[in-house]
Amino acid sequence: MASGVPARLKQWVRTLWNFPGAWGRLLSRIRAELFHEQLVPILHPSPWRLRWLGIFTLVGHPLFGWIWGHWLPQPYENPGLRAAMGTLGLLLISESITNDPSSKLSARIFTFVFWTQLPLFFSWMYFCNNGNTAWLPSFCAMVLIYYHVTDWRVATVGIVSGLLGARALFVWLGPVVPPMSEQQFAINAVVIAFCWASALLLGLSSANLRRDHLQHTLTTIGIMAHELRTPLATMSLVGDAVRNESQPLKEAGGEQRLEQLVVRLHTLVRNMNQQIDTQIANARLMRLPIHKETVMAAELLRNVVKDYPYRSLRERESVVLVLRKDFSFESSYRLFSQVVNNLLKNAFHSLAASSAASKPGNLRIEVGVLNGSGRIIITDQGCGIAPELQARIFEPFFSTDRGTGHGLGLAFCRQVVQSARGSIRVKSELGRGAIFIIDLPVLR
Repeated sequence: MASGVPARLKQWVRTLWNFPGAWGRLLSRIRAELFHEQLVPILHPSPWRLRWLGIFTLVGHPLFGWIWGHWLPQPYENPGLRAAMGTLGLLLISESITNDPSSKLSARIFTFVFWTQLPLFFSWMYFCNNGNTAWLPSFCAMVLIYYHVTDWRVATVGIVSGLLGARALFVWLGPVVPPMSEQQFAINAVVIAFCWASALLLGLSSANLRRDHLQHTLTTIGIMAHELRTPLATMSLVGDAVRNESQPLKEAGGEQRLEQLVVRLHTLVRNMNQQIDTQIANARLMRLPIHKETVMAAELLRNVVKDYPYRSLRERESVVLVLRKDFSFESSYRLFSQVVNNLLKNAFHSLAASSAASKPGNLRIEVGVLNGSGRIIITDQGCGIAPELQARIFEPFFSTDRGTGHGLGLAFCRQVVQSARGSIRVKSELGRGAIFIIDLPVLR
């Protein structure tokens, strides 16, 4: 009986090893996890989360410096180094980071701050204190924290590089410490390995959970979009049928009125389809398509202005497109068209809310190049935006239109513009309209 167990085990291992399909799927999954899934340098980015992390950094390092230096003295503590680590928290509190946590600048500063103060600094302190009973659990806590605040791939590379960098600095500049005993080294290695493996497993499972939640959201929105598009298609067909049947009404003088109703019906269909496309894109804010193409600014704006679902001829005549100098940039043509559509829709709402009658030039779109950067300016003569609201209008779910606004349009615009390595900002005064300025890097 006992001799049969190893034989069956060997047969099972041999079968698994020789099963190419299973290994192929496993290797494919590993490659996808490592190289194809989107990198998220800041987990759950929000202005207040970054501020609290910055405050904790600013206060925590001096506090623990005092604890390990005076209350529970350790063999090595460095007040100057502690102060330097604490000041890194000021970077996380700064407005350039907290105002736009999803920007590339925020991601780079966040990555630098946490790599410096976690794996590099904690590894240095671990080596300088010879891995004692205070710094072994501190190092393990650092590993868990690091995997909790950033992508598991960033954390893994960061810990390895931090360990190697701290070890090199310790050999070069560190204090003289007695060598660890074999037993202490073995205990530390096992504890750190267990903690690291646990953090890696939790990081992987959290990443998969986030992707599953996003996929479920997209699936739900896809189903809703399908259910909405079906009656919309029927409405469009009804409009075409009514138009075809309007010919006999010429003699009765009712054709023009019927044609107006058909146009309004088709406009409603286009508006609803546009809203569906926008909401699907908003659900994918954190997963914008990687594929990009060369986009000509003038062509895109002409097409958007031509195809926009205007509510009236007066609204169409209020738009003026001024082409000063064309330029090309790298983005998604479809997504950037939605950006311009959103800005036009907001401008028309602002014009409708103002008391002045609509006239040509009330909505002006300019395309040009300034100081080597492509620029798109959309100016309206509407009711304007209050100064205290201008800093928040690009935040998700914040809307100045409390009646119908969902607060995702401008957040989507900023995300798409930033994915094209550009920037978007607003200038406005109450009662004097608003100016939205988009700057984009020009393709050479």
